[in-house]
Amino acid sequence: MAATGLHVETHGAGPALVLAHGFGGSARNWRPQLRGLKDAYAVTLYDARGHARSSPVARAEDARAQALVADFSAVADAASELPLVAGGLSMGAATALRFALAQPARVRALVLMAPPAGPASGRGISARALAFADAIERAGLEAAGARYAWGPGAGLDARAAAWVRAGFLEHDPQSLAHLLREYLARLEAPAELALARVTAPSLVIVGDRDAASLPTARELAAALPGARLEVVADAGHVVNLAQPERVNGALREFLAALPT
Repeated sequence: MAATGLHVETHGAGPALVLAHGFGGSARNWRPQLRGLKDAYAVTLYDARGHARSSPVARAEDARAQALVADFSAVADAASELPLVAGGLSMGAATALRFALAQPARVRALVLMAPPAGPASGRGISARALAFADAIERAGLEAAGARYAWGPGAGLDARAAAWVRAGFLEHDPQSLAHLLREYLARLEAPAELALARVTAPSLVIVGDRDAASLPTARELAAALPGARLEVVADAGHVVNLAQPERVNGALREFLAALPT
């Protein structure tokens, strides 16, 4: 265990790559990337606090950004003493970015997939985080998830919706409500972040059908020094599962070009 209460797993050998999953997901969501990268990289995955095999979040204050960034930092420290590739999807992308802002010297490169917009944008999970949390407590995970996570307004295709539902129902409901209120509902917009602190090469990946994340992805790619934007055709929000081969190809190309 790299941090108390976290489920952590590392596969493969080579330069270190740490990936953080999205809200309501788990380390299992990275299986296609693991298969595509573990022959050349040491890929570390973990279940975020309050998710799947990691410990629940007992107190609301333990679901704030600094706690999740501290978890990412602990996982990274256990993965490698050298600068590493930090990455994530959606909520995990927000965490990886904030880790890079807090500890830029620890980041060899940054990979942001489907980065979430802030609540003021009116788009994506942050904009409906408070209502989502209320629905979880009032109606339970199944009903709340069908409305906010994998239903018609979630921007997912049928296959991705099935994946999201299957993983979502294994989490602790109160933990998810805490994370929605204390982390996702408080996300800053890219313009509010000191993005110039991130000097490592960055890859921003987003699906062309992900209306919630596309503007944020473009904004981040324009603001992060030396960033590259990859818009993946025929993919929604869970871009790494919707088009795994295209995402893996973009990842391998980006990682292979990094200075040794």
